[in-house]
Amino acid sequence: MPKHTQYRSRGKKALDADDVEWLEANPVDYDLPPTGDRWSTWDQSTPTERGPKPYPAWLVTELAAVDTELGILKTGKEADVHLISRGVPGTDRVCLLAAKRYRDSEHRLFHRDAGYLEGRTVKESRMNRAMAKRTSFGMKLIAGQWAQAEFDALCRLHSLGLPVPYPVQIVGTEILQEFIGTADGFAAPRLATVSDGLESLWEQLVEAMVRLAHEGLAHGDLSAYNLLVQDGRLVVIDLPQIVDVISHPSGPEFLERDARNVATWFASKGVTAADPDALAALLLREARLSL
Repeated sequence: MPKHTQYRSRGKKALDADDVEWLEANPVDYDLPPTGDRWSTWDQSTPTERGPKPYPAWLVTELAAVDTELGILKTGKEADVHLISRGVPGTDRVCLLAAKRYRDSEHRLFHRDAGYLEGRTVKESRMNRAMAKRTSFGMKLIAGQWAQAEFDALCRLHSLGLPVPYPVQIVGTEILQEFIGTADGFAAPRLATVSDGLESLWEQLVEAMVRLAHEGLAHGDLSAYNLLVQDGRLVVIDLPQIVDVISHPSGPEFLERDARNVATWFASKGVTAADPDALAALLLREARLSL
């Protein structure tokens, strides 16, 4: 048994000089759980920082739960995605979550953010200036904006019934969401690596994009790399740059670009129904941006 674990179980027993010297050299954080990497952060989120109700039955919300890091699912310029197991020790209450953590100001952030951030301002002019100048403080604000934008988008789209991961909660610049994959931690493949059932996946994607456009939205960066396939079901991920195509001055261009990106990919795989021009025109009509 590690020495610090022994001390945790000793209660008020007096420590000798050697014990004191060891503890001073090896401080113990008694706020850490007995297992795992941290206590569940569920209670660190307010009701408005949690996903839509009713909470799914699989989600562990008990305050006695602990989070255990299982590895990195994806690394990127803006954020890394980690796999977390959240469970109550000694019980069968456990779930897998994907933790998307936006990078802080010491890392390269949001290399294409200018177009997406247009119109995203805050009330305080000092903050707007900091974001415009990309100061250290401004970069932290931008990270927070992108995390909040993605969480809000997930909540909205999930409530509308669109195929997105369930948004569990947001804590600072960390978004916890449903893990799309197997129960033993293998992530669902990206559409870019899938070759079977493409006709059905194309139909699912068109339906999702039409519903988005009807709500006046575009993904903003849609491609075969931010679409997952789980048991024949298409799931849309990576939504921090979602665009309101009605209010954004370049809204129609975002819709058309999304349409061309995905339709061109499906067409290259032999899906004859995938026509970039036809899909773009359909989305513009659905968004009421053309006749």
